[in-house]
Amino acid sequence: MPVIVLVADGARPDALSGDLCRFPALDRLRREGGLYEITSVFPSVTGPAYIPFLMGRFPGAVGLPGLRWYDRGRTTCGWPDHARSYVGYEMSRLDGDVDAGAPTMFELAPHSIAAFSVLTRGLHPTRRVGALTPALALRAAITHFRGRADRWLEVDREIGEVVVRRMREERPDYLFVALTGMDKASHARGSSHAMVSSALAIVDAVAGRLREEGERAGWWSDTHLWVVSDHGHADVHTHEDLVATVERAGHRTMAHPFTMSLAPDVAVMVSGNAMAHLYVDLHDRSRRWWPALRTRWSALAELLLARPSVDLMLLPHDATRCEVRSATRGSAMLSRRGEELRYERLDGDPLGFGSDVTGTVNETHDATRDSDYPDAPVQILSLAGAARSGDMILSATPGYDFRARYEPIPHRSAHGALHREHMMVPLLTNRPAGRAPRRTTDLFASAVDVLGVACAGMQMDGESFV
Repeated sequence: MPVIVLVADGARPDALSGDLCRFPALDRLRREGGLYEITSVFPSVTGPAYIPFLMGRFPGAVGLPGLRWYDRGRTTCGWPDHARSYVGYEMSRLDGDVDAGAPTMFELAPHSIAAFSVLTRGLHPTRRVGALTPALALRAAITHFRGRADRWLEVDREIGEVVVRRMREERPDYLFVALTGMDKASHARGSSHAMVSSALAIVDAVAGRLREEGERAGWWSDTHLWVVSDHGHADVHTHEDLVATVERAGHRTMAHPFTMSLAPDVAVMVSGNAMAHLYVDLHDRSRRWWPALRTRWSALAELLLARPSVDLMLLPHDATRCEVRSATRGSAMLSRRGEELRYERLDGDPLGFGSDVTGTVNETHDATRDSDYPDAPVQILSLAGAARSGDMILSATPGYDFRARYEPIPHRSAHGALHREHMMVPLLTNRPAGRAPRRTTDLFASAVDVLGVACAGMQMDGESFV
């Protein structure tokens, strides 16, 4: 029973919910199987948002708090900056940065092939399609820094040709394919631009050709094909220079791409570009949590929260409690005790749920799914309590992001934040689900179920829907 996961990177739910007559393969999947809207993870950004598919976990819990992060303990990232950015050559470090005790799908199902996966641990080099060889790395860098979104569509077409051929020749148990054209086009042109539809047409073509191969060779009836996105997208009208804002407050900063700084006291690590981790008191090797930091850093927190670009500020109090603040909607406390999660309003309702929320991870998901911040209690607590997360975590206001400099082209659309447009993603299946899927973590649990691989005692943050 092969499992095929096609990641239409950056696809919004509405890309697949309307008239699909231009995309016959995807339309057929929707009619024969199902179309679902599920929640991604926080931060909703490529890299961390692939972890649910390939490890079945929330990214912070396995050591990947963002696309960029600061190594407070200085145990993983080396001198001189003790920081990590997976935009560029350090992407090759991702396999070693995530928790070695949490297995990847490639370790559980060795007869796998992956294309353009940011996580490859357990996958033999010959089974990595689009691996960053020096030639491909140079081509990708030129394409990225010139802002040529149309060239990414060419890459998607080439990747599609290769994976169809290798599926025909090698018949892997698990095929993971990331097609990034929709994301690149959305950043460059906006999420509603015609180029985004052109990128989706490539996803449709790959899905159609895989089906044709399966029907011809007789393995389609046993195949599970899932087309999914890792995050959403939302148009951006204002780029907040978060680093400059912190510097104007009188602080020395370190931030990518220039992390060499004289005696910095704040590390600003932006992902997506609509979320950011801020690490303070960088000389400390251990995490002190917000109650111990409040006296010195409240002024900066209040200054940032007053910026129109900051929708939510998360202040972790310990591994199980996190304060949530909004400048206009007040504050609340999230906490976890055993299997129970609690959202308790203090002097307002920053997440806009309309009441306190209490329940298990699935109950709180279902209670908040239709809100502006779907699954926020689970996602916030998972990230805020992670060892590598920042002392302040920011989620951007819709229409804003946190990076005004050093992008090859200004982003017209962004992602990474907690609000709905970034967190909700589509899932197409070629057969009806046994239950309605909730999260992208469910794809890993479902693949484990289909493939029948041993998972006794293995921690998963999702549940099978097959």
